[in-house]
Amino acid sequence: MFNLSNIRIVLVETAGERNLGSVARVMKNFGLAELWLVNPQCDRLSVDALQMAVHAPEILENARVVASLSEAIAGCQRAIATAGRIDRGEMSVTDPAQGLEWLTQSKTSAIVFGAEDRGLSNAEIQHCQQVIRIPVNPDYPSLNLAQSVGICCYQLQLISDSLQKNTKYPQNLTSQIAQDLLESAAKDLANRADLEVCYQQLEAVLLKIGYVYPHTAAHRLRKFRHIFDRANLSASEVAMLRGILRQVNWATAHLD
Repeated sequence: MFNLSNIRIVLVETAGERNLGSVARVMKNFGLAELWLVNPQCDRLSVDALQMAVHAPEILENARVVASLSEAIAGCQRAIATAGRIDRGEMSVTDPAQGLEWLTQSKTSAIVFGAEDRGLSNAEIQHCQQVIRIPVNPDYPSLNLAQSVGICCYQLQLISDSLQKNTKYPQNLTSQIAQDLLESAAKDLANRADLEVCYQQLEAVLLKIGYVYPHTAAHRLRKFRHIFDRANLSASEVAMLRGILRQVNWATAHLD
């Protein structure tokens, strides 16, 4: 069953101590406690950070600090990126209501926010299965980090309330892919760490057999990521795919 405490807020290279404190405060407002910091550029326990956190210092004190985004979401079954701008491609972009309901169907999940000055890079976004964009005034689309986190936390609270009342949260899905993602069963979903290892293994095999070349591998692998992410692979299915890749690797090494 969906539980707000199972959702991670992941901040990548946050530079503002006051921003960190404000994020901790709004997380506590809505019952979230899992804060993960990827290569933070400031002191989460500074005077400014603790003052802005007000009654939520424990969220800053207990925050997990890691070196990379892949570490921050390794144990998650689903991860969703937030972006103000994104290059159009295969990655689906949705709004918070749709994307976060999809996110809540897994046991462990993460919402990823980028650095204040640049947001998330395309490479960082590729670690997630979906992207959400908060609809704002196009004349001034820049949101403060804590404001963005607060909007997402509020949306999660609405979803939690609707589930407790046994009501279906209203959706306006824009595609069959979005419908499939929303309704897919979350049972035994593979976590992001297992999928990343599988993607790395796939890239090595495709390079070895000449299906991709070093200068095209990244682009082609993005397409494979999107295919497998839409499939909502279980842990056992990922293990099966990795077994196939190992066998292909062995067979190509023993060909006459």
